[in-house]
Amino acid sequence: MKLIFATANDNKAIELQELMGDLIQIQSLKDLSFTQEIEETETTLEGNSKLKAHVVFDAYNRPCFADDTGLEVEALNGAPGVFSARYSGPNCNSSENMALLLKNLANFSNKKARFRTVITYRDEMEIIQFEGIVNGIIIGKGRGNYGFGYDPIFIPDGSQLTFAEMPLEEKNKFSHRARAFEKLKSYLMDKLQA
Repeated sequence: MKLIFATANDNKAIELQELMGDLIQIQSLKDLSFTQEIEETETTLEGNSKLKAHVVFDAYNRPCFADDTGLEVEALNGAPGVFSARYSGPNCNSSENMALLLKNLANFSNKKARFRTVITYRDEMEIIQFEGIVNGIIIGKGRGNYGFGYDPIFIPDGSQLTFAEMPLEEKNKFSHRARAFEKLKSYLMDKLQA
């Protein structure tokens, strides 16, 4: 089975191919020379994930999936959430996003947060979504050199390390994205065996 992953990020595609094994071949948007920018205009992770899946399915009329991820901080009423990647503005970077988050969280004692990933699978028959969540806390200063985004200031429950202090193999034991993809994989394996 060939499955399109609505991402141009080769690392994500490689990571998922390892997770999927030999029965499912992952194709990224780069593999298909898809260069259209898909603007994330929805106000929820579910909405953006579904939007990307629709655009790619409409372009190729083949089974595909898309994901969207956000960091949801309890004291900030779930912010930055769907706006995690552009929290401090449209042309911001991870350092600016983390700095703004820590500034906004400075007067709160509650540092609880969670990473949440929503995957939308789409084929000619159905649209289905899968969710992966990891709970943890935000720390006041970044640690570690792995990962990306908010990883240096997030410690998942059950660990003393930030995501940025964990090699990918270790991070995947906790990862919201890995949890959502495991649900997708299980669904696809059932589908293939039906």
